Amino acid sequence: MHPLGAPAAGAARGGRARQGSKRTRSQHRGDGRRAPRWNPAVAEQRTRAAWSVRIWKPVVDRLRASGHRVYAPTLDGCAERHHLVRPGITVATHAQEVAQLLFYEDLTQVVLVGTSSGGMVICKAAELARDRIARLVFIDALALMSGEKVGDIVKRVAANETTAITTGPARADAEKRLFADLDSGTRAWALARYTPHPVAALEAPVELGSFWNQAWPAIVIRCRRAMNPPETHQRRTADRLKAVWHELDTGHYPMLSQPDELARLLLAPLS
Repeated sequence: MHPLGAPAAGAARGGRARQGSKRTRSQHRGDGRRAPRWNPAVAEQRTRAAWSVRIWKPVVDRLRASGHRVYAPTLDGCAERHHLVRPGITVATHAQEVAQLLFYEDLTQVVLVGTSSGGMVICKAAELARDRIARLVFIDALALMSGEKVGDIVKRVAANETTAITTGPARADAEKRLFADLDSGTRAWALARYTPHPVAALEAPVELGSFWNQAWPAIVIRCRRAMNPPETHQRRTADRLKAVWHELDTGHYPMLSQPDELARLLLAPLS
């Protein structure tokens, strides 16, 4: 998750547009079939600390203005739900939350978006809600194989501050490294909302069943100025999923630094 609280479940697009809202033009997949109109649902988690739904507001506002139905839930133990943090919150816990959101909101044709460690969450959530997913979007995200851990992939330049139930970078480290490309006002806003992440969600091995054996329409968006996840890892994700590859010349939080560019990529056709 990220330094803005606990990683939130990002934003998702998909399914039906809101009643009475303006529909955007139909998009097309690379294979020529029409892509669904979106019901965005974001599973937003990060590798270092946790975030609130608020981190996605600039992008969510843009997507809703285009007529999309967007959800950006905060995950268990993160940000404004940090007071609920406890042992046993894992990637599977967060994935179940996302899958339940899709079910109870009756969402289909969902574009499920995960950033940073949220990539692990959307992989598992997609397994749990296969028939509701139209597209997966990985934004500077981790997408682990079953049995892998974040520590197998992420290059740590400073030790995390870890307790029995939480982990994350020190505040000074987050300010200097993770938020370096944000303007001073946004950086201060982010630091004020920084909380560590549930430890098991970042340190326990990922458990997946059939995810990597299925075909998923997908986009991978790499942030060039971020150290983690490494480009080699993100290339692996793109290769395994035969995903469309995009890059943004920004740091690990494009939803804050480049919301216009990110929203445009989320709405782009798979071609």
